[in-house]
Amino acid sequence: MDLSAINPILFIAGFFVAATPLIFAAIGELVVEKTGVLNLGVEGMMIMGAICGFATAVETGSPLLGFAAAAVGGAVLSLLFAFLTQVMLANQVASGLALTLFGLGFSALLGQSYVGVKPPRLADVNFGPLAEIPVIGPIALSHDTIVYLGLALVVAVWAVLKFSRIGLVLRAVGENHDAAHALGYKVVRIRTMAIMFGGACAGVGGAYISLIRVPQWTEGMTAGVGWIALALVVFASWKPFRVLLGAYLFGGLVQLQLNLQGAGVAIPVEYLAMSPYVITIVVLVFLSRSKSAAPGSLGRIFHASS
Repeated sequence: MDLSAINPILFIAGFFVAATPLIFAAIGELVVEKTGVLNLGVEGMMIMGAICGFATAVETGSPLLGFAAAAVGGAVLSLLFAFLTQVMLANQVASGLALTLFGLGFSALLGQSYVGVKPPRLADVNFGPLAEIPVIGPIALSHDTIVYLGLALVVAVWAVLKFSRIGLVLRAVGENHDAAHALGYKVVRIRTMAIMFGGACAGVGGAYISLIRVPQWTEGMTAGVGWIALALVVFASWKPFRVLLGAYLFGGLVQLQLNLQGAGVAIPVEYLAMSPYVITIVVLVFLSRSKSAAPGSLGRIFHASS
């Protein structure tokens, strides 16, 4: 075992990369749940985004087009969930689970010809002389566009939910969809738009895994990140910045277990691999011991005639 082989600066910088897929998936799901919809299909939308983004980037040579295609792929798949739950009034839990199973299977079919292919690389943002600042530069100013877009998205979602009329409407629909309907708000339309936003975010998160974090296509490569995103939203009490902190906690633990494996720590690899998931959930449970801020209509079916 040689812990001196772990570079502290690279270790901390790795938090950003490991946390980014979770940030996109969780912040998208947070918006969906704020409207009173529980979508358990995050994992399925992420893996569809991963293959749509990977295939597009490989075929066009443009990673940015890949991320755009991933957002579209995730949003299109989310429309299936929206149709089932908002139009056909199907159970949200069952529909979300079906969406995940469908996404995992369909992505495996689409990705058969891309196994072993290397995607084009997305260049890091050029901060010029700022990137040369000791410690801060290598840690915070040496990443790609998507990393910073994820941070900006968290701030934007927080601001919209807290200060804008759109945020007020979203929260009103989530707290009491019947009252919102009585006030004239189009509950189904609002929820469908939120579901598509969540699907697009999950798709980008999945594409980040296949294009940046693990630049290759492997069946089922999201490896449970979508489920961690779902847990993170609940345990963060539907607060965007707590979602961000939880994502960095998970990212840090992922980096730690990878570095410990590289240092030759005498712990079975399986225990190290599962430790980020276990520790993240345990810590977030303690963080969420305060009164739950769950939307009042979360998971409830809306009948426009009621």
